[in-house]
Amino acid sequence: MEFQLPIQIPSLPSPIRYGDKILLTGSCFTEHIGNQLHDWKFDTLQNPHGIVFDPASVASGLVSYIEDRRYTAGDLVFFNELWQSWQHHSVFSGTDRGEVLDRINRSQARAHSFLREARWLIITLGTSFSYRLSGSFSGLLPGEAAYSESGREHRPAYPVANCHRAPAQAFTKHLMSIEEIHSVLDNCLHRLFSFNPAIEVIFTISPVRHIRDGVVENNRSKARLIESVHHLVNKFDRIWYFPAYELVVDVLRDYRFYDLDMVHPNYQATHFVLDKFTRHFIDGSSQQLVEEIKKIVIARRHRALHPDTLAHKRFLEDYRRKTGEIAARYPMLDFREELAWFAGEAGEHESGG
Repeated sequence: MEFQLPIQIPSLPSPIRYGDKILLTGSCFTEHIGNQLHDWKFDTLQNPHGIVFDPASVASGLVSYIEDRRYTAGDLVFFNELWQSWQHHSVFSGTDRGEVLDRINRSQARAHSFLREARWLIITLGTSFSYRLSGSFSGLLPGEAAYSESGREHRPAYPVANCHRAPAQAFTKHLMSIEEIHSVLDNCLHRLFSFNPAIEVIFTISPVRHIRDGVVENNRSKARLIESVHHLVNKFDRIWYFPAYELVVDVLRDYRFYDLDMVHPNYQATHFVLDKFTRHFIDGSSQQLVEEIKKIVIARRHRALHPDTLAHKRFLEDYRRKTGEIAARYPMLDFREELAWFAGEAGEHESGG
């Protein structure tokens, strides 16, 4: 008897392997994948703009990396006691405008260099809804001082990647059409493939429900993303689709695989999805190395109740030796943190639990 719907996931013809640079961008589910790949010592860069959800914001960010754009003071606004960028997540916000710009532009520079050499780009789209800041809303437009009151009234709506808890009436909410989504992503991808001819792209759709949009509206939004992405997969021979959304919604399809908010997939669901990703999108020899590294990661996170015992010291020495052997076999992987921990150089305050 089958208790799950079967799903066919085609494996990549040339899968991800150690040594590949992987840039990830998009919704919060991006970070579930990215954090795990980072823990397993893949060479990753996650969300240089912070978390973004809609196709227009994802494409805008990628184009800014391709162009190596530098942001200026005029791109920031000051409200809620913070300097903010409408194109960036609030993790970049701060009380000092110069520091905010410095963080943003250092992230831009790193993303430009990384994307030029990247072998893979993983894009996770969360919603088809985009937000635009009203051109007539006073006080929140970048470069506000350059506009008169009459000029503001005629300024077009300004697209934003993050609303930063500004008043809801400052924004218009727009459900992007399939044609709009396809157009903005298609244009971005053409520029990307010219910038980095070797890169391949993996699209996923986030299984997180954007329930504040409404149940029906969330389903319309996800459907548009899925249709648009599959159009691109069929058009380009370097674009692939990983069914994270379908694995949670159609294969697991049970609220016990969601957190208490019934919106975010829980630990079990996320690891179910990651297991499928590993099996079908990472090459065989790298999968074997992942299993070795998983043991080191678990051991590194172990908190001893009695760190002064001989048993714990033997445990540390055993894993220091195992980690050193793997580091010697794979010198491109960085195990300095783990080796320092197992050698007892991480500080005694971290040992207790």
